[in-house]
Amino acid sequence: MRRLSRKKALSLVRELDAFPKVSESYVETSASGGTVSLIAFCAMALLAVLEFFVYQDTWMKYEYAVDKDFSSKLRINIDVTVAMKCQHVGADILDLAETMITSSGLQYEAVIFELTPQQRLWQKNLLLIQSRLREEHALQEVLYKTLLKGAPTALPPREDGSVEPLSACRIHGHVFVNKVAGNLHITVGKPIHHPQGHAHIAAFVSHETYNFSHRIDHLSFGEEIAGIINPLDGTEKITHNNNQMFQYFITVVPTRLHTHKISADTHQFSVTERERVINHAAGSHGVSGIFVKYDTSSLVVTVSEQHMPLWQFLVRLCGIVGGIFSTTGMLHGLVGFCFHIVCCRFKSSGVYRPGELHNQVNSLNNHQIPPSADNVPQE
Repeated sequence: MRRLSRKKALSLVRELDAFPKVSESYVETSASGGTVSLIAFCAMALLAVLEFFVYQDTWMKYEYAVDKDFSSKLRINIDVTVAMKCQHVGADILDLAETMITSSGLQYEAVIFELTPQQRLWQKNLLLIQSRLREEHALQEVLYKTLLKGAPTALPPREDGSVEPLSACRIHGHVFVNKVAGNLHITVGKPIHHPQGHAHIAAFVSHETYNFSHRIDHLSFGEEIAGIINPLDGTEKITHNNNQMFQYFITVVPTRLHTHKISADTHQFSVTERERVINHAAGSHGVSGIFVKYDTSSLVVTVSEQHMPLWQFLVRLCGIVGGIFSTTGMLHGLVGFCFHIVCCRFKSSGVYRPGELHNQVNSLNNHQIPPSADNVPQE
């Protein structure tokens, strides 16, 4: 009884077989089938290699949320060179809360304003990258992926021992400010703070020495990360007017960056530039200098590097193999069916009759074969 039940179970399982086996005696191979199989195998191998390259690649995922962190401080990194002597210029920051931050975190260094050929080449390449970033925003993802890999984004130091006078001032360093809108001033005179506001001591500076031609080697917000190029890096403005005002309106967006190489809290920003000549007689009022007005966004952007999981790669690979195998089999069957239809039409029209051709060949062979010696009549 147990044997009978086992036989019934095995027979039932055989009836449920969705992959029936075809006997080898019913399988016929052909040259066309072998050619199609070879093409299918080559296509499978090529697409599998390309899919492996896709699996190795990564992409950046952007997520947006409301920034709920208002108590932390915002770091501003500055590296600006002004074509005036250090004793004639001063820098400070004043935010909307009327909080004045003096230049205690900034350093003043007397330098030469003109760049060396090596530095000029560096600036030219940096400006070229900046123009490409404005046209192709996808390049920013490449910079995120190659952090800490590329060349440093800081201006290379001057190597030649020039004897030119140090007529320019490099203001560099970092300061911490409140996360509210503010204004960075670089203007004539050292800043002073008093209960009624703030001011710059400019009375002892001759108006003829005003020259706010400047170069922004670096300006960023948040943690400094090697490899990130900011919108104002490499900007150079040259003026021949003593009463020139330069304004930069910046919107800062907090950004949390998470890649396979680094995790950091930095900030992106967009900028709008404006410059005008101060002429009180013509109604253009203001103060000569460089003014960077910034405001923080209420949104925070999280940029994370994503990678395809292994199971998804295997599923896509199986889809490629199965899809090509099924498609080539269908195409091969369709071509064979069409060829069979065409041959049948030729047979019906009398153009292609293999039976008649076979009879003609046999008759021709009978006429050409000489009689044997046994069949020759003897006299």
